[in-house]
Amino acid sequence: MTNAVLESDLDLEALNQTLSQMDAAEFVAWGADTFGDGLVMSTSFGIQSAVMLHLVTQVMPNVPVIWIDTGYLPAETYRFADELTQRLNLNLKVYQSPMSPARMEALYGRLWDQDNVEAFNRYDYIRKVEPMQRALNELEAKAWLAGLRSHQTSHRQTLGRIAQQNGIYKLHPILSWHSRDIYNYLTTYDLPYHPLFEQGYVTVGDWHSSRPMTAADEDERDTRFKGLKQECGLHLPQTQGEAESLNSSSL
Repeated sequence: MTNAVLESDLDLEALNQTLSQMDAAEFVAWGADTFGDGLVMSTSFGIQSAVMLHLVTQVMPNVPVIWIDTGYLPAETYRFADELTQRLNLNLKVYQSPMSPARMEALYGRLWDQDNVEAFNRYDYIRKVEPMQRALNELEAKAWLAGLRSHQTSHRQTLGRIAQQNGIYKLHPILSWHSRDIYNYLTTYDLPYHPLFEQGYVTVGDWHSSRPMTAADEDERDTRFKGLKQECGLHLPQTQGEAESLNSSSL
């Protein structure tokens, strides 16, 4: 593939007005035509990850799929990842922290068990953010497809369908989707939810920082990080300028 548009030519404010009219598959196709081999996607192999993995690989079968393996994922997640990788023939790129879990715990303790945001942030940087930054650099990514949805966190409500983060374009094909859209897509294509969905999980990350939802009126993000934070850092702006840009280009 070749780039139809030079990245320096992209006007995010104007593009968000145009791209918001496209359906998810059309938007992915636009990203493929625009960024070519510089387009990657990420997955957590979370509750609804089969949607994005199927949607994107129908357009770009060989798209690099970045998976950050923290070393603390539930056994169900590892099995789910293997199932989807085989079924969808994913071009999976697994990245991990160079610091082993044992070494991290020896130096810093059980960061997830310290009940403060600073400890969570250190954990997230070591196990998630640094490996993701390395993946994007090594794969020479120009744009990154992510399955964020606007209702999930307050930060995600500020996002446009296309944004920038740390010098890379972020593309959000299903930003406006609701749970019913997810269910309909999974049903149409006979795709599975993560197995922990049947145990009441509405979102799942590491085994020590995820739990099932216990009340119907509970915010789903409160089931992660003991309710102390909403984002793990992978999808947060890296500079104040990026934050301002995201806010100005929100849908």
